[in-house]
Amino acid sequence: MEKIKVLIVDDSAIVRKILTEQLSKEPDIEVVGTAPDPYIARDKIVQLKPNVVLLDIEMPRMDGITFLKKLMKYYPLPVIIVSSLAPKGSRLAIEALEIGAVEVMCKPGGPYSVGEMIVDLSQKIRAAAKIKYIKRKKPAQVKEIRPKTSIQPTLETTNKVIAIGSSTGGTEALREILPQFPPSFPGVVIAQHMPPGFTTAFANRLNELCQIRVKEAENGDSVIPGLALIAPGNYHMLLRRSGAKYYVEIKDGPRVHYQRPSVDVLFTSVAKAAGPNAIGIILTGMGADGAKGLLEMKKVGAKTIAQDEASCVVFGMPKEAIKLGAVDKILPLQKIPEEVMKYIYNE
Repeated sequence: MEKIKVLIVDDSAIVRKILTEQLSKEPDIEVVGTAPDPYIARDKIVQLKPNVVLLDIEMPRMDGITFLKKLMKYYPLPVIIVSSLAPKGSRLAIEALEIGAVEVMCKPGGPYSVGEMIVDLSQKIRAAAKIKYIKRKKPAQVKEIRPKTSIQPTLETTNKVIAIGSSTGGTEALREILPQFPPSFPGVVIAQHMPPGFTTAFANRLNELCQIRVKEAENGDSVIPGLALIAPGNYHMLLRRSGAKYYVEIKDGPRVHYQRPSVDVLFTSVAKAAGPNAIGIILTGMGADGAKGLLEMKKVGAKTIAQDEASCVVFGMPKEAIKLGAVDKILPLQKIPEEVMKYIYNE
């Protein structure tokens, strides 16, 4: 079996040492080199031809964002951002995803142990290595849209619930489809595989681009029209119903498919709480998370959609859902908003 060749770019000798030692224990991963700054990294990329690059953002001589822009222009390959959890680091990591990085990870610290981080990172490296090519991305322009009006008290509940699950490549997929939803759009709940700390910055970024409001979910938040809730990193999100109202529960719990938040956990809860009043959408990502939950949704009469292989960064989660018979329609990413709106507004 050919190993996945990884290059680590980080100005901290300790981080380079820890990541090299821990990743070397994985049977299918080989750290072929390390670099303390982007100038050395540039030469090593040409020389060692890694399959995946792990990149810190804040470094001397040239910052990671500038380096990433150059890399995507001249030598595109899968890049995973390994960043500090500081608010600035989170914002820059989201910018890096817009430029073309495929995943973000936070460095170990606090409750996030090295062991946990390596489990997550190994999975992300395997997903990144499956990407055949990297499309150059233009950062989204903040569209001129009407200011978000405050939600009126009359809209305390939502008729339909839209549930979306995604992983590798999902941040960009969401950035493409969510801005197309109009201000009156039904409540949206999203499980995107993302480490703790980054989901706040990601939700804030989407909120700038969308006509609906987007926020990181908090326990007890109501699911109402014109609002999308993103599951916070390292927590599961479940949809609950009380009378005619929907709300979310944010909770700890074991990882499902190595993931927390898990798409399966969200979709299964949506099947129970909303039944046929829901639409389930499974987007790009590695693994099988979400397939069984989407099947549960389909069984209770929800409409289900999967992103097609051609538009996926990694055709894993949608493929597994299709294999299970959980999917009503398979569509290119750009056709999904149109299909959802047709279903909601033309019923």
